[in-house]
Amino acid sequence: MKNFSTVSARIAVAALFAGVLAAPAQAAPKSCNFRPNAPDQHLVVKGDTLWDISGKFLEHAWCWPQVWGLNKEQIKNPHWIYPGQIVYFDRATGRLSLNRPGSDGSGGATGTLRLSPQVRTEGLGIDAIASIPSDIIDPFLSQPLIVGVNELATQPRIVAGVEGHFYLGKDDKVYVRGNLKGGSSFQVFRPGTPLKDPETGKLLAYEAVYLGTAKLQSEAKPPADVHTFTIASSKMEMGVGDQLVLAPPTAIRNYVPHQPDRAINARVLGIYSGVTYAGQNQVVSVNRGSVDGLDVGAVVQLYNLGRTVKDPTIKAGMMGQSAMVKLPDEESGTLFIFRVFKNISYGLIMQVTTPVEVGDVAKSPE
Repeated sequence: MKNFSTVSARIAVAALFAGVLAAPAQAAPKSCNFRPNAPDQHLVVKGDTLWDISGKFLEHAWCWPQVWGLNKEQIKNPHWIYPGQIVYFDRATGRLSLNRPGSDGSGGATGTLRLSPQVRTEGLGIDAIASIPSDIIDPFLSQPLIVGVNELATQPRIVAGVEGHFYLGKDDKVYVRGNLKGGSSFQVFRPGTPLKDPETGKLLAYEAVYLGTAKLQSEAKPPADVHTFTIASSKMEMGVGDQLVLAPPTAIRNYVPHQPDRAINARVLGIYSGVTYAGQNQVVSVNRGSVDGLDVGAVVQLYNLGRTVKDPTIKAGMMGQSAMVKLPDEESGTLFIFRVFKNISYGLIMQVTTPVEVGDVAKSPE
């Protein structure tokens, strides 16, 4: 790994990091090596991220849970590190800690003061450092974006606007037909780019186009057949035929980088915004999801797919050798998974050495 990017963000969290510090120390896996020039300590400043700090000490940022001694359940919980705290590298145990090496955590052993998060009764985690840049991924957390092949077909749909308006925007009144299932706040979509598995060609889902939000004003009452809505926000113009999806609950942004639970061998499905190539801090989708063992915070390695080329050394009459040869996949970067659906996941490219394109390989770190 090279060049861990420095990014600034803010994370909302709901668990106390102090419990993590009590986890028993274990030797870090051999693959989780510290950098030869790793510092003895790092003062956390505003703008740091978990990924940044990990990169200062470790060759691989996804090794963070191992060197803190986190188990699987602890990885799932948000953790707090705040500006002003110091992260120490205990070379004797091969661990990172908020306690100075040799301290018992209370100041007794060496007279040092334990530097650890304090319990807060309000604004929990407001000032805690983030793992990855939230300004890039926020839209992907609040918008479902990936919809099943037949999912939108059963959702409520806009059938008319006031006074016959076809194109609709913020504060416009719209009429919606369909089962609201008790909901009152909806997001509005239209089917967008089809996402096909690069290996099988099977249509997995659609990357729906997010248009905005709509609020229920009144449900349908006989003899009327439609519900009355007001467009609460508009990213793009809406129109007749666009469909409503219940707004999801606010996502808990807990991103502790870690290896996937299972071996992952995926392919890049698409590059968000429709460009041909992706670079650092761009979002891509891959053709693996929760059913394959991916979860939020999983890190996978990116590889440029090796091309199949003609062997110019093959001469006429040579037997037993194919005229075509497959070149190896070449490592190109690291992908941080931040949103997971059943068969598809979104990831943020944390750093990259060569451009990423659709069809490239995403595998578990080696």
